Amino acid sequence: MTRLLDLSAPIETGMPVYPGDPEVSIGPALTVARDGVNVLGLHLGSHAGTHVDAPFHLDDSLPTLDDLPLERFHGPATVVDARGQGAMIGPELFEEVRAGVIVLVATGWPFGRQGHPYLTAEAAELLVERGVRTVGIDAFSVDPTPADAFPAHERLLRAHAVIAENLYGLDRLIGQREIEVSMFPLRITGGDGSPVRAVARVG
Repeated sequence: MTRLLDLSAPIETGMPVYPGDPEVSIGPALTVARDGVNVLGLHLGSHAGTHVDAPFHLDDSLPTLDDLPLERFHGPATVVDARGQGAMIGPELFEEVRAGVIVLVATGWPFGRQGHPYLTAEAAELLVERGVRTVGIDAFSVDPTPADAFPAHERLLRAHAVIAENLYGLDRLIGQREIEVSMFPLRITGGDGSPVRAVARVG
């Protein structure tokens, strides 16, 4: 039986954001009582909540969201169980991955908490060499938070890959044989990233 699983964190006022990013604020702009309709006003950064990074996030010369093929945001996925592996997630966990799949790294880390596990530069390099062009993680970043350097971002984004961060509940996918993931960004012209509604189809 096919099931759809939501892999997105709720977007709400005051939610955790990456250090230095715009805070999230959501409130009524129009109301039924006053204006006849309800419309929310949204203030948030392009990397709020569950989101994708375009290569442009790292370098002005790299592709923006609208330069990327839609296939980067949808397709078969494999889940790598990195729970209990320590702070640094090395290349040994990715020996079985292959080109053409979205790689999801399940750390089990609580949403919005710093000090999370992260990919080593060697792990990111291996993924690029294997032809992987979309990598997701259930943490603030594929690099440490906070960070002075971004070696995993560097390896992945300079290969025109897409990074999905702050995915939610990836542990539910561990052990599933057939997984298809969608995490389409908003169509932001010249975008460096975008919140997404990440959904997995399993079964």
